[in-house]
Amino acid sequence: MKIGIVVFPGTWSESDTFYATKDILGINTEYIWHKDQKLNNTDLIILPGGFSYGDYLRTGAIASFSPIVNKVKEFANSGGPVIGICNGFQILCETKLLPGILLRNKDLSFVCEWSNLKVNNNSIFTNKFKNDEIIKIPISHGEGNFQADERTIKELEEENRVIFRYCSDEGETNIISNPNGSINNIAGIINKEGNVLGMMPHPEKACEKLIGGIDGLGIFESVIKRVTNGN
Repeated sequence: MKIGIVVFPGTWSESDTFYATKDILGINTEYIWHKDQKLNNTDLIILPGGFSYGDYLRTGAIASFSPIVNKVKEFANSGGPVIGICNGFQILCETKLLPGILLRNKDLSFVCEWSNLKVNNNSIFTNKFKNDEIIKIPISHGEGNFQADERTIKELEEENRVIFRYCSDEGETNIISNPNGSINNIAGIINKEGNVLGMMPHPEKACEKLIGGIDGLGIFESVIKRVTNGN
């Protein structure tokens, strides 16, 4: 198996993602520069966090026009698994691979802290977890407020495509446990086909007990298991 991590000008979490997949999990991983025209036979594409193009115009907007994005779209549309983390989630929304938009946080402030997430394990990205399991993954963003029109939110809920929700230690999903104002406490969603995940929390920063926890590994392990074993 091979993982490709797409790097844009301003990306800053690619090395942490590389460390998690290559050094901790032992998976063949390589960087893919945004101007490249090939995905080099990768089996999983990751769009990491950061501030692509300095977040000018709108988070993820300029990156969505990079040459590599067309290849990412082709890969996703053919069923290939894609994970967009933080800025990567924003880029996936800008490319329309995922619905909705990420707006400024409700308090207009940058939030960097550990967050509790309630897991929907009905996806290729979460099959290593129990349904409604509470995991801890850090967040680090200024524009993580997920919003969409009423029809889109209804579809996401009815089609069971909300994969992560911000919650309390006890699993309550309310305004108190919502760090950025996202509608319905949404922290991560998948596309209709189930092969594209966008999430604001950073699983690559939760892969070693030394730095706070290893819950993030389960996300990578889930999709790796699906790609390598087909289930």
